[in-house]
Amino acid sequence: MLAPDQSVGGSQFMAQARSRTIALPAIVDLDALDPIRDELVDALDSGPVTVRAAAVDRVATNALFMLLSAAETARRNTNAFTVSEPSEAFLAAVARLGLGNQFAGILEG
Repeated sequence: MLAPDQSVGGSQFMAQARSRTIALPAIVDLDALDPIRDELVDALDSGPVTVRAAAVDRVATNALFMLLSAAETARRNTNAFTVSEPSEAFLAAVARLGLGNQFAGILEG
């Protein structure tokens, strides 16, 4: 059996062992962006990332663009990136800004 830091021929075992979930707070405004960004940067260096958006009551436009940027970074690194369990407020903000197509490939649940 392989240790979490070992891989054989690019196996997915290593990526799965390093997947991360980041839970967004209820209010994702400008004050919340820096800590979320730092956590995303760290997670994107490790492997697949899931951002849990179930608790979101309010989300700033900049936060949505940050998530799209993170998704693009993950894609370039050939890692999965998903936004899971988006709240109604999260989905409403995406729709209000016309970002439905951009989020379509990463929303789950």
